[in-house]
Amino acid sequence: MDNSIGIDQETHKKLAVNLFNRTWDLIEKVNKSEDEKDEMMYSAIASRFHWGFVGTPLQFARGEWQISRVYSLLGRHEPAFHHARKSLEFCIENNLGDFDLGFAYEALARSYALIEVEEESRRYIQLAQEAATKISNVENREWLEKNIHSVETNSIPL
Repeated sequence: MDNSIGIDQETHKKLAVNLFNRTWDLIEKVNKSEDEKDEMMYSAIASRFHWGFVGTPLQFARGEWQISRVYSLLGRHEPAFHHARKSLEFCIENNLGDFDLGFAYEALARSYALIEVEEESRRYIQLAQEAATKISNVENREWLEKNIHSVETNSIPL
């Protein structure tokens, strides 16, 4: 991205990280107000925006995934699906590995579940589960599996 907005790289990175973490705090918050729901959406998008100046395909994929999760929580299928697809594209084009690939599949499964397209949701759950079996780090595998399970049960992992 052209850095024509005049923010130095260190500030972009700090904003990207802080906004990503703020988004997570809001994702995990129970009983969000309407203002908090808006803030969750804006902070996810702003984080990805700042990563666009200083990040790598890994941060791009994770940022797109997070935006998809937020839109799923807000019940907005079209943008959830759009950002899930972008996350998957970054994972595939950059061979980011099974952890991020599994989360991209999980995001697609979640976005299909929103509109009750069960066959596609199950297909992407299966792909996410297959990716999870290839993750050697137990903590990462369990975190992905917990998120996959939350699609199946329509719950949010905390």
